[in-house]
Amino acid sequence: MKSVYDVLEERGFIEQVTDEAEARRILAEGQVTCYIGFDPTATSLHIGSLVPIMSLAHMQRAGHRPIALVGGGTAMIGDPSGKTEMRQVLSKEKVDANAEAIKKQLSKYLDFGEGRALLVNNADWLLPLKYIEFLRDIGRYFSVNRMLAAESYRMRLETGLNFIEFNYMLLQAYDFLYLFQKENCLLQMGGNDQWGNIVAGIDLVRRVEGKQAYGITFPLITTSLGTKMGKTEKGTVWLDGALTSPHEYYQYWINSTDADVERFMALFTFLPIEEIRQVRNLSDADLNKAKAVLAFEATKVTHGQESAVAAWRAASAAFGTKPVEASLFPSSTIPREKTAADMSAIPSVQKRREEFGEAGIPAFELFHEVGLCRSRGEARRNLEQGGGYVNGEPIKTFDEKIGLWHIDSNGEILLRKGKKTFFRIVVR
Repeated sequence: MKSVYDVLEERGFIEQVTDEAEARRILAEGQVTCYIGFDPTATSLHIGSLVPIMSLAHMQRAGHRPIALVGGGTAMIGDPSGKTEMRQVLSKEKVDANAEAIKKQLSKYLDFGEGRALLVNNADWLLPLKYIEFLRDIGRYFSVNRMLAAESYRMRLETGLNFIEFNYMLLQAYDFLYLFQKENCLLQMGGNDQWGNIVAGIDLVRRVEGKQAYGITFPLITTSLGTKMGKTEKGTVWLDGALTSPHEYYQYWINSTDADVERFMALFTFLPIEEIRQVRNLSDADLNKAKAVLAFEATKVTHGQESAVAAWRAASAAFGTKPVEASLFPSSTIPREKTAADMSAIPSVQKRREEFGEAGIPAFELFHEVGLCRSRGEARRNLEQGGGYVNGEPIKTFDEKIGLWHIDSNGEILLRKGKKTFFRIVVR
């Protein structure tokens, strides 16, 4: 059986690991608590944060416990890693507001219920620190020579590294020590530019606690053309739908170059790797369909099923996209057939239009009448087993009424049977 390390490795997440054999062992033997930090320098994360987010989601799916750390404390200083100049210093009020927004955003990707994952803000333990005590208890473990050898500091020496930024490594290392002590967190993960900070944290745990901790870094993702992920002519592609709409988000992914489709599917969707590997054998129209699957699945992860369907539908209408055959990526829930139908094209509904508007039609009757089920009996059984949805919401009883009050902002009602069979009623 694959461990989560195997999953992350085959999907292209792993760049470096501090002790591969031991990391494989602990991740295969039992539940491990791991963490990744996110900078609250804006009200939303962007596509560049998706690799760490997806890695935490894979960890949780494998039964491990992820900690998403929002750096409300470290953001008061700014991480010099990968930066050629000092970051803008934000006020505490701005950092706190950004941290709260990001906490809410991360809940879309991780289940924080019943202790399955934790959301923490390092401001809770960093801001109360007393400086002299911190220097005495933590600073004594750090060699200035070793710190200056770290890539994150070395690249800044020519342009200037101020003393505030120089403290960043100590604070991030202390985060790891704190979570190790309080939550038995054994593993820190992050982008490859965080390697020096992660190693410093592992070393601090060893020096203070005499125990072993581990680190994994991810590659810094660029497109096959060498451009930075998430950058377009319009600017940054945000994960917040108010900043980058689901439709724009979908368009970003569907415009991926041919050479990026397989790699992006592995990193940014949950489709089985065996299906993703089919991409290397596709070309022309089939490869374009694969891009549609990539765009649909990536949009679903961030914005949900219904937003993904709406974005796919809009793109299909605008560009004449053909449906994806059931044999191509069968695990995808992308619509497999044309789903639009005007009410007037459904005789039984048209005859009952007044009833449809005033009292609604029982779900099992409607599912039969629009052709989602071959008979009312089949429809009833399907709905009783939880296999029916209206506008993405589960239909609770087989005879739940569906009527004009279900019309969405596009003037439509979307019915779904199971995962992959849709029917869209356009109400005019």
